Amino acid sequence: MSEGPRNRRERRAATKADKKNMKPTDDIPLSHPDWDASHRPAKTLYDLAEERQALLAKGKPFVNAEGTSDTKNGDWEFMSDDPLGAFGEAIFYTASLSMLRFTLDVLVYNQYRQEIVWQEIWFRSLQAFPVLLLATYFLHTPTAKRLKIFRDLLFFVTSVAAGAFMVHSGNKYGYFAVMKRAPPIGTLWVWSVVEMNVGWAAGSLLVVVGYAWWKGYGFF
Repeated sequence: MSEGPRNRRERRAATKADKKNMKPTDDIPLSHPDWDASHRPAKTLYDLAEERQALLAKGKPFVNAEGTSDTKNGDWEFMSDDPLGAFGEAIFYTASLSMLRFTLDVLVYNQYRQEIVWQEIWFRSLQAFPVLLLATYFLHTPTAKRLKIFRDLLFFVTSVAAGAFMVHSGNKYGYFAVMKRAPPIGTLWVWSVVEMNVGWAAGSLLVVVGYAWWKGYGFF
């Protein structure tokens, strides 16, 4: 009876010798698997994206559970581009706009070298929160988004009115009036510009600049 490897070095040498004596298995055929109709792979995300783009091009944003536009199937799903929904978007916009209003309030106090009354600033910001939440919610519902032209017109008019008022009040009113009106009006102005697309936003800003030039006002 032959003795096996007695230590690690002999085991490594025996393993190398076995590997050298091994013959490659070249007789294993390589081929693609045969797929029949019952074992076809599922659709990839790329395929589903192409189908969705084709449906959107035809003006059919609805698809059923199988990803087709068959109206006989009652299991419909609405494919929306906003995963948050109207309430989620309202929370996000309201939080951002509340922070903006708070910042503008502090900046106005600093601008006129007044002592910052933090209690009043916090109270005004919290007071405006539910109003902003309701406004952003109703303007982000699916019904409001389907009325895109009216939604853009509303934000355009609001942006022009808020911007013109900000320029007028900054040039004509006293510091106390500016301190009271600049933060809420400025927040409304920024929100309106952000909600519009680039064309509408640029147009509203041009109207405000034209108004300031016509009245001979300065921005600073």
